[in-house]
Amino acid sequence: MLQLTKKSLFMQVMIGLVLGIAVGVLMPEQAVSLKPLGDGFIKLIQMLIAPIVFCVVVSGITGAGDLKKVGRVGVKAVVYFEIVTTLALVLGLVLAFHSSMGVGMNVDPKALDASSLTAYTERAHTLQHASGVSFVMNLIPSTVFGAFANGDILQVLVFAILFGCALSLMRESAGGVIRLIHESGHVLFKLIGIIVRLAPIGVFGSIAFTTAKYGVNSLQQLGGLVVMFYVTCALFILGVLGSIMKLAGLNIVQFLRYLREELSIVVGTASSDAVLPQVMRKLEHLGIKDSTVGLVIPTGYSFNLDGFSIYLTLAAVFIAHATNTPLSMANLLTILAVSLVTSKGAHGIPGSAIVILAATLSAIPAIPVIGLVLVLSVDWFMGIARALTNLIGNCVATVVVARWEKDIDLERARNVLGRKQGYEFVAQTSPLTPPHVHQ
Repeated sequence: MLQLTKKSLFMQVMIGLVLGIAVGVLMPEQAVSLKPLGDGFIKLIQMLIAPIVFCVVVSGITGAGDLKKVGRVGVKAVVYFEIVTTLALVLGLVLAFHSSMGVGMNVDPKALDASSLTAYTERAHTLQHASGVSFVMNLIPSTVFGAFANGDILQVLVFAILFGCALSLMRESAGGVIRLIHESGHVLFKLIGIIVRLAPIGVFGSIAFTTAKYGVNSLQQLGGLVVMFYVTCALFILGVLGSIMKLAGLNIVQFLRYLREELSIVVGTASSDAVLPQVMRKLEHLGIKDSTVGLVIPTGYSFNLDGFSIYLTLAAVFIAHATNTPLSMANLLTILAVSLVTSKGAHGIPGSAIVILAATLSAIPAIPVIGLVLVLSVDWFMGIARALTNLIGNCVATVVVARWEKDIDLERARNVLGRKQGYEFVAQTSPLTPPHVHQ
């Protein structure tokens, strides 16, 4: 058992999670001071995400050779994102509306304290009045270094695509630059491999702090909302994404088992950022071309937020029910239409869930924005399911686009997911190169 624990990051993360809960319950005052452990781990990962995305995307584009193929993959990914996030929004809206979630709370909006929402509503006001043109303009970094310094993945992605296309057009004379970026990616992934070993410590600190601050019984007041959200996410993953994976020729349960280590880290940190590099490596190991992984995953982190979409519609209807606000069909359609827009590009915004929800409600006068106060206390717990669903949704999206483009070795993927001997994922496997089939 001890030997298994030493080798298994999943077991180490689970132990860290259990110990974190225990320390949070038994020593709450000391546990609060452990928050930097979780924050520090996430920051270590975040500092490498931008350069890794750059290296992966550039290597993918130069490796693909055909720029038309790169554009085709991007268009297919966006089409898929729109379809699936719409399904997520509709699912959340329908289940929330037909449930009694929030009914009977009889909350008077005038009695709620809005002081805790000031920072969120100010950012939401800015987002609400941002035009489509300004959104597109914000995709273009003021400076190349600014995009990396701010960690804006979309801006880094735009620059990486342009840079990769330029290198692809001058391939013969730019061989040295291409090799430099390729090898830099190897170094960055090796560094990520070192940092990921700290995940149990990060999970321990994050869970200990959360348990101490909110308490194990902190879900009682708004337990119905939290449970409903988790159930809806589970239905979406197993039902919608499961059906999509079946059409792609793979099994969703085996896929989740394959990603169990990354999912366990997300549970402990409530952040999908912490596992982005490792997930990309695992998808490549699955048999998907690195060019497809490098384009779909970073783009999906901003445009394919399935868990976030479910949260928006579910929370909006919950607030309406809790404040006795009647919802007409026009209101429901407005929630759906506004959420389709506001859910895009939410990744990376501080307090993004509350900010985007505030922006959504601001466009629907019938629902009091002050009702956001009701969900603040349980937002962290809902954030776990949001991050999990977002991550799984993006991994499934990569598989689907790869299948669409015939960029996946389906036989290899089935062997990997079926845990056939010789196809195990090894943490030291080199990234940015075609997957190696062990015989």
